[in-house]
Amino acid sequence: MDSWVKRYWIGGRRLPERNHYDDPVPKGRMEFSGAVLDVDGTVVRGNDPIPGAPAGYGRIQEAGIETLFVSNNPTKAPPAYVDRLGAAGYDVDADRVITAGTVTTEYLRRHHATDDLICIGAPGLLDQFDDAGLSTTDDIEAADALVASIDHEFDYDDLCTGLWALDRGIPFIGTDPDIVIPAPDRDVPGSGAVIRSLAAVAERDPDIVLGKPSDPAIAMVRERLSHPPEECLVVGDRLDTDIALGARAGMTTALVLSGVTDEADVAESDVEPDHVLDDLGEIGQLIG
Repeated sequence: MDSWVKRYWIGGRRLPERNHYDDPVPKGRMEFSGAVLDVDGTVVRGNDPIPGAPAGYGRIQEAGIETLFVSNNPTKAPPAYVDRLGAAGYDVDADRVITAGTVTTEYLRRHHATDDLICIGAPGLLDQFDDAGLSTTDDIEAADALVASIDHEFDYDDLCTGLWALDRGIPFIGTDPDIVIPAPDRDVPGSGAVIRSLAAVAERDPDIVLGKPSDPAIAMVRERLSHPPEECLVVGDRLDTDIALGARAGMTTALVLSGVTDEADVAESDVEPDHVLDDLGEIGQLIG
């Protein structure tokens, strides 16, 4: 893993070695008060529920565990997830959803509220900035900071825009580190691919990459889940984001193999989950 990825995405350190991969099913179920569930690759793929996941979510609800859905997709605001998850069979309110767009918007409101932002990203992200009263610009010379994110129309002109803007020394902010993301047919490039491309051409690291597992994302999760970290469970399909967030936050972690990570990835990774499940449908092995 590149050094700047380690430094900005998982804190620049090997995460605690708390792996129980060789014995993923605990001898006794645990009592949890809160749960953080990833979305893509954990509960849905595209717009379809992952087999077993709705039943697993139902088991979490039956146990009375307060749940947050936390996604590194920056292109949609929480209300859009209410509709998307609802269509897939998950009943959720907007205040129970955090996205990379949510985290990025809040970070910019706190640290760049009066700045003109040049944004290389999807229209849905720009809509969230506009709704939050943030100012965006296409003027490279006027921009006070650059925000980089997934953009299905990312091209050579965007590389030039990023190069010329970042050459001025303005802050370089990424929405999330996901290099590839699950899609209905096969994985596709995510925000991390765009951020890495801009970092390479500008020959400089991002100043911060938000979304999971960043400190601002952890802080937002803790604000929404008022339970002690040791009483919370994080479930997701990515080692470097979902599991890293849980480990950094002091929460129990469970990796599901229903998304972008397989057993070989687990064996080779420095980021080690507490538990490994085939899918969310096996969550009953962990919760009381």
